Amino acid sequence: MNALVPARLRPRDVARVGAAGLRARTSRVLMSALGIAIGIATMISVIGISASGQEQLLRQLDLLGTNLLRVEPGQSFSGDPVKLHPDAALMVRRIAGVTDASATGTVAATIRRTDRVPKEDTGGLTVQATSLDLLDTLDGRVGTGRWLDEAIARQPAVVLGAVAARRLGVTRTGVQVWVGERWFTVTGVLTSLPLAPEIDRAALIGFPVARERLGFDGHPTTVYERSTEESVARVRGMLARTVSPERPHEVAVSRPSDALAARAAAAGTFTNLLLGLGAVALLVGGVGVANTMVISVLERRKEIGLRRALGATRGQIRIQFLTESLLLSVLGGVAGLALGGLVTAGYALSRGWPPTVPPWVLGGAFAATLAVGAVAGIYPAIRASRLAPTAALAAS
Repeated sequence: MNALVPARLRPRDVARVGAAGLRARTSRVLMSALGIAIGIATMISVIGISASGQEQLLRQLDLLGTNLLRVEPGQSFSGDPVKLHPDAALMVRRIAGVTDASATGTVAATIRRTDRVPKEDTGGLTVQATSLDLLDTLDGRVGTGRWLDEAIARQPAVVLGAVAARRLGVTRTGVQVWVGERWFTVTGVLTSLPLAPEIDRAALIGFPVARERLGFDGHPTTVYERSTEESVARVRGMLARTVSPERPHEVAVSRPSDALAARAAAAGTFTNLLLGLGAVALLVGGVGVANTMVISVLERRKEIGLRRALGATRGQIRIQFLTESLLLSVLGGVAGLALGGLVTAGYALSRGWPPTVPPWVLGGAFAATLAVGAVAGIYPAIRASRLAPTAALAAS
């Protein structure tokens, strides 16, 4: 007489049996899935928002270019103030590979909305004398009005950076502001310059009027330089010796795009911290799944005993409860993926960023969901499979 062989469950049957167990306890299942969803949504949104911000920074770098260098006075050995040569920008233009070079100089004057405002209330704004080709070097644009020209640069006229205009409450051209001890007429307002934020907080006037009416000494404090991409490194090594052949150590050369790259790296570091919080939330959700499955085993002992009595093997019981755990986790994971994607898109669009969620994050989050479901369901599944049919049927 042939021994009885238990029927094998097909994958479709396993999924149907596992889903039936979840449908019997809808409220509890939803609460457990919510824990998983919160953990996954946190991880997706944190990485997605960070990736969106970094993508925006990279787009800015691509748009503005990484070939801008800035030359400023450094520190002398004696501690005396260091000044750049009045013709520093012209000297820089003579370097092979340089395409543009412009200069600005800090003027010892304040800018205020009216002469009634105290001198101490500067709002963090500076007055800068500027060469007329500054916007060409910085790829800047005039948002309102017009830029300085040869004639305007000799008159009491000023162009405001984006932040300066906002802090002074200037929304149109033609109004007058108090610069030093005289009125200047606003002829233009610039758009924001991410690679030169100091220009955003500056009031820009021509070199001639700065010397004639505000006592400017003619020494620039910053030289902005553009070169071809392939010559940036070579030009960077020559700038200090070109501007100050006798004392190149007293000249500081920086690359503004490096600051944006550092911001992207700092954002990535902060992301790791928040990602850890998301992992903790996911762990808590996994504990909730395990708790739900343990209680499910206790409540369904009669069902388990009946199935065992009808021929279900211990392996089939284990598969049933492990499948329930996996389905419960997948339910929460899918909800978390959708919620995290919506949060990322909403936040990024509100900031004007391109919504970005790296594909590996979606795959990693789904894999984490399956891992949590498997780990949370192993113990309840083993416990269910070890129940003896007679003891389970006799349970009240």
